[in-house]
Amino acid sequence: MIDVIIVGGGPAGMTAALYAQRNGKQALVIEKTGFGGQITHSPKVENYPGTLSMSGNEFAEHTLDQILAQGAQIEFETVVSVEDAGDSKIVKTEEGGVYEGRTVILATGVKHRMLGLEGEEDLVGEGISFCAVCDGDFYADKTVCVAGGGNSALQEAILLAEKSSEVIMLQDLEYFTGESRLQDVLFSKPNVRAITNVKFNRLITADGILTGVEVEDRTSGQTQQISCDGLFVAIGLIPENEPFADLADLNSYGYFDTDEQCLTKTPGVFVAGDCRSKFVRQLTTATADGATAALAACRYINGL
Repeated sequence: MIDVIIVGGGPAGMTAALYAQRNGKQALVIEKTGFGGQITHSPKVENYPGTLSMSGNEFAEHTLDQILAQGAQIEFETVVSVEDAGDSKIVKTEEGGVYEGRTVILATGVKHRMLGLEGEEDLVGEGISFCAVCDGDFYADKTVCVAGGGNSALQEAILLAEKSSEVIMLQDLEYFTGESRLQDVLFSKPNVRAITNVKFNRLITADGILTGVEVEDRTSGQTQQISCDGLFVAIGLIPENEPFADLADLNSYGYFDTDEQCLTKTPGVFVAGDCRSKFVRQLTTATADGATAALAACRYINGL
C-alpha cells in the first residue's frame, strides 16, 4: 500500500510528493499529460523566490528531478475515480490501473478556457498569455489586448495598464460583467480602450508569433484587424473536480470548497493547488498548498 497517492503533477502535486518523501512516506504521483501544469505555458518566471529567472518548463523539469531523487514514484495515467475504503483509498485510472493508498491528495489543477481559434494552442507563450503578474513585464511599452469582461479580465488589464503603452479590452458582450469599481479604476486610465460586442475570428501571426487579432461586430458583421504584441485570455478557468465530488465538496464554480488547511469532508483525502477555492492562484500559492496538504496527510498517517 502506498502512503500518499497524489492526483496531478503540477506544482502543488509535485511539492506534495517532495514533502511526503522528506517525511519518510512513499508518494506516488499520477499525471495524465505532462508534469508542471499551467506554469509550463510561461516562457519566463521571475516572481518565484530565490530564482532570478527561469522558464515554466525549467521549473517543472527541476522539480520532477527533485522528487524522483527523493524516491517518489510516477505514473502517466488518467485518474477517473477515488473510492473511500475507510483505512485506505482506491484510485482507478482510465488505463485500468488500480492503486491503493493510505491517503490521497487531489491536486487536479485547472485549465484555461480558450477562445477556440485555429493555432491558439501553438501561440501560448508566443504572444498568448493568461497571467499579467507572470508575463506582464514582457509587454512593457507594448500594445496588448485582453479578451474578457469579468473581474479576472479587468484585474489583469489594470496590472497591464501600469506597464504597457496601450491595453485594448475585447469583450464578446455589449457590456462588461465585472465589478463597477474595477471598471472605474481601469477605464480611468488614458491608455485603455474597449471594444465590445465582438466575435473573435482569427489570430494574425508572422513567423509563428502573434501580431494581432481579427474581430467581428456581432450586430453589424463588420470586421477589423487589431495589431498587438500580446493577447491575454481571461475568459475563465475550468476545474476538473466533478469525478471527486463525493469525497470533497465543490463550490458553485466547481472548485473544491476548502480553505488553506487543504482538508476535505473525507478523512484521509486532501486537496491542493488551483483546484481549490482561493483568491490568489500563483506558483507560490500552489507550492504552499502542496506542502500543507502533504504534511496534513503525514499527520493523518501518523495518527496525529
